[in-house]
Amino acid sequence: MSAPEASVQVSFKNRAKTALADRSLKIAIDRTTGTAEAKRAVAVAAFPEFQAARARGRAIKDHVIAHLDHYLEQFERNATASGAKVHWASDDAEARAIITRICLDAKAKLVTRSKSMLGEEIGLPHALADAGIERVETDLAEHIIQLAGEAPSHIVWPAMHRTREQVAELFKIAHHPPPSADDPATMVQSARRELRAKFLGADIGISGSNFLVADTGATCTVTNEGNAELTTTPPRIHIVTAGIEKIVPTTAHALSLLRLLVRSATGGELTQYTTFHCGPKRPGDADGPEEMHIVLVDNGRTRMLDNEFREMLRCIRCGACMNHCVVYRQIGGHAYGGTYPGPMGSVLTPVLNGLGGSRDLPNACTMNGRCAEVCPVEIPIPTLLRAWRIRSWREKLEPGSLRAGIGIWAVLARRPGLYGLASRIGVRALRLFGKGGWIARLPLAGGWTAHRDLPRPAGRTFMEQYRAQQAHKGSRP
Repeated sequence: MSAPEASVQVSFKNRAKTALADRSLKIAIDRTTGTAEAKRAVAVAAFPEFQAARARGRAIKDHVIAHLDHYLEQFERNATASGAKVHWASDDAEARAIITRICLDAKAKLVTRSKSMLGEEIGLPHALADAGIERVETDLAEHIIQLAGEAPSHIVWPAMHRTREQVAELFKIAHHPPPSADDPATMVQSARRELRAKFLGADIGISGSNFLVADTGATCTVTNEGNAELTTTPPRIHIVTAGIEKIVPTTAHALSLLRLLVRSATGGELTQYTTFHCGPKRPGDADGPEEMHIVLVDNGRTRMLDNEFREMLRCIRCGACMNHCVVYRQIGGHAYGGTYPGPMGSVLTPVLNGLGGSRDLPNACTMNGRCAEVCPVEIPIPTLLRAWRIRSWREKLEPGSLRAGIGIWAVLARRPGLYGLASRIGVRALRLFGKGGWIARLPLAGGWTAHRDLPRPAGRTFMEQYRAQQAHKGSRP
């Protein structure tokens, strides 16, 4: 059972409770998200055209979504013309089957993989293990969580839940020889030494793709470590996995979105490595794979074209919504229980796993709107989360006690006189639970008072206080 699958077996509330009690997790999250938030702010301030670029990015994605079939067919034609083999997968199971078949037909024993959230989405790591194929994660953060046997907790920094001290302990056990010190530079050198032989000895390299360029048939990857290039170039076969929404019309459009992606994700202007792969090695090329396979994955994306979650297909996977989310920054990514954590994950997980098992996620939001404010392609995430809440209510997935309570409130709200009477009784009854100006325990409100005190209300309702104030004003000369 995969880490996300195992996590789903535990309720979101219990996962969140465990995360809140983990002090080292809070330290790790604060270190990373705080830095990311600050660097993004500086990058945006230094880019006066950011809002205009944002509007252009949204327009590009909306245009592609509206003409998705046209651009995907164009991409297939041009990728095939360049020598690549294009495969179509309707769901995660078909995607896994295609990739493992390519690996088994090639008699691959060792596969290197650069970071790809789509690979996690379709369960590729476990599929390769089940097929008896050794998998080596080459991204430094993915290398860390592979050693720890964990799933990613962030889509840009998969190991952000791990402190430097915890990473040092992992490397001391797994690396031979172990790092001589626990400073970042020494540990990076240790990982580089550990992975070098894997890069050169792999039979197949598997990468994701940040963008698929329709008019050239090229795939684009962006990294800061160079591991993707070492993953895709030395092996005999290169496999690309990509969601169908990653398509863009031209290279110029990809570069426009890159300006938004990098600033929003890491606060930089451009990543260290931006690579376009266009087919396998040609005669006269110094290096490159002999075969290139591109697996285009649907897995629920076309369903989103026809419903209220269509705008989520704009997502360019920058992670900015997570870095600015007040909930994510308290509980981290694993508490969400799916492949994609944070605000964007709360929209996508019900699409991928069904609303029945993930209805708590859309409710785990304060609706403060920061995710929408920082989204580089202006996805209205709070609106989409509200849409899931509405669906959950209509499908009667909410607990019976909650539905009954809201039903009672609705009866009162439609009858102002009765509502006023209930309010007057309620505020007076609540004072019975108060002490020192606060309520520490309250029936039916344990979710609130278990972690914080509730202010003790005044002895009168707002309307009673308002009428008294107006009467006082009227009595003054």
